[in-house]
Amino acid sequence: MSGNSHFVSEALGIVERAEAKGVYLRILGSTAFRIHSPEYISAHEAMNRPLTDVDFAAYSKQDLAIEGFLKGEGYKLTVAALTPEIFALRRIFNHPNSGIHIDVFLDELNFCHKISFRNRLEVDSPTIPLAELVLEKTQIVTLNQKDIKDMLIVLAAHPVGDNDKEMINGRHIANLLSKDWGLYYTTTLSLNKIGKGLEVYREPFSDQDVENIRTRIEMLSKMIEEAPKSLAWRARAKIGPKVKWYNDVDDLERAEHLLDL
Repeated sequence: MSGNSHFVSEALGIVERAEAKGVYLRILGSTAFRIHSPEYISAHEAMNRPLTDVDFAAYSKQDLAIEGFLKGEGYKLTVAALTPEIFALRRIFNHPNSGIHIDVFLDELNFCHKISFRNRLEVDSPTIPLAELVLEKTQIVTLNQKDIKDMLIVLAAHPVGDNDKEMINGRHIANLLSKDWGLYYTTTLSLNKIGKGLEVYREPFSDQDVENIRTRIEMLSKMIEEAPKSLAWRARAKIGPKVKWYNDVDDLERAEHLLDL
């Protein structure tokens, strides 16, 4: 893992020590993709995908306990002038010695769309579940090359299925998207971009990997399309993209490292 190993070891250690104190922290972001697909570390590195920070999902009911735990780990809470309605459920910590930056997202990730973590952190460890890892990326309207690289890795490493046991829970994703046309629309666009990205980043993958990635994108897309849609979804679908369907994040005051989520 070359120069990235300290991010991985720090993230894993924090999850383990926090859980020993009854605090649920689950890793997300680029570090989580690396941890959840260890057999593809070389491919991740071959695509020049560095790790730059450590980010966690947590429950807001443990907010004070999390702050106390991370202070005990040597981290200092940072007060930042960020857009309140977007970042009310976000805590920022920095370690004065190691320089490691930590973001803790409470209950949800709220950027282009809201991705809830409620009642989901116990499903997997040490990262958020694979379904939420996928949604963390596919909810991004302006998907960048780093996001595509992360998604190719997770799709190469994990099948799509109907549960969370070392697979991408397509049923859970499809159920969420069937109630939210905006998230559905962004996700379907993102899956198409990821498929095209495979043509650019084909080299680190075997022929079998390429076939798996394509098949898994198709399977997830099929599950999303076939899921029964709510009345609210159908009403919003009639309007379509003529009306903006996502939150603007480009002009928000965002920590630089969050561009790599």
